[in-house]
Amino acid sequence: MSQLPAENVQIRKAAREDAPVLISLLQALAEYEKLPGPDEDARRRLLKHGWPEDGSPPFFEAWLAELPEGTAAGGAFTSSNYSTFLAQPTLYLEDLFVLPAYRRMGIGSAILRTLEDVARKRGCGRMEWVVLDWNRTALEFYHRHGATYLPEWRCYRLTL
Repeated sequence: MSQLPAENVQIRKAAREDAPVLISLLQALAEYEKLPGPDEDARRRLLKHGWPEDGSPPFFEAWLAELPEGTAAGGAFTSSNYSTFLAQPTLYLEDLFVLPAYRRMGIGSAILRTLEDVARKRGCGRMEWVVLDWNRTALEFYHRHGATYLPEWRCYRLTL
């Protein structure tokens, strides 16, 4: 497949009505990573946490990559955290996923460039994310885009 001209891919912030498409992308990502996808309770929480009806700030933002006819080809989920040493916010990239049929067309690059612009506009000092060690495609993609692997840092998780 070839690169799409940048003007043929629209990256936009997702709205509540995009939730079914976002969930289908999450399900496809889960299958790719050989993990269970979000169950019904998780799907309800995604709606509640991404687009709170009580006016509270959302826990995350979702982004969609759409082709001219409106087909969702991929997307991303981001949230904010803070670097005390930089004294600046950080844009955290939780997931970036392009459906297999649309890979190697420049869509992932368009998503990443859009998120870099968002981070700059928000005054972020950096973007961060984690990548599974077996995902050579993602590791090479991020390396090509100038991301730095930090071997001295270890990701920890405390499940509650």
